[in-house]
Amino acid sequence: MTPPFIPSDDTTQVIARNVEQLLKHIGEDPEREGLKKTPQRVGEAMQVLTQGYTQDPEAILKAALFEEDYRQMVVVKDISFYSLCEHHMLPFFGKAHVAYIPNGKITGLSKIARVVDVFARRLQVQERMTTQIKECIQKTLNPLGVMVVIEAEHLCMQMRGVQKQHSLTTTSDFTGAFNRPETREEFMNLIRG
Repeated sequence: MTPPFIPSDDTTQVIARNVEQLLKHIGEDPEREGLKKTPQRVGEAMQVLTQGYTQDPEAILKAALFEEDYRQMVVVKDISFYSLCEHHMLPFFGKAHVAYIPNGKITGLSKIARVVDVFARRLQVQERMTTQIKECIQKTLNPLGVMVVIEAEHLCMQMRGVQKQHSLTTTSDFTGAFNRPETREEFMNLIRG
């Protein structure tokens, strides 16, 4: 089990001072009862929401790497994630579906979900996150192929700008054996089922 993330007091204070200024600039009083502890809370929350910068996704996969002569598709689907859009720092969230075809090595299934979290817990765009997950698994496990599909809702599209509720963005990326249409189709059927 992963130890809980503990925010740095120094970083929390730096963020808190900036949030206090932000509150003043938008016309709020940071000293009013409901907002007195908000800068501190935001400082702590931002560190949790961006803790992926301090984590090594390759080390996570290698921590549970096993020799195994299994050469069929391994699929971990419906991995919930939460991220922050780097353009507006508003949340986007959804599900990631990850598959790989082992080439003599497998990793613990929970490690795939943790890799998704590492990349999600950074300021992101969905397209880059999809590719980063794929590349990390390909580089670390050297499988016969990797495929990643991410489906997400973006609050930057729902709360501001175009304001389209319930719109869903889907991205995908793949390598190796997934270049074959029939292999991609098998994966898509598995995640739909």
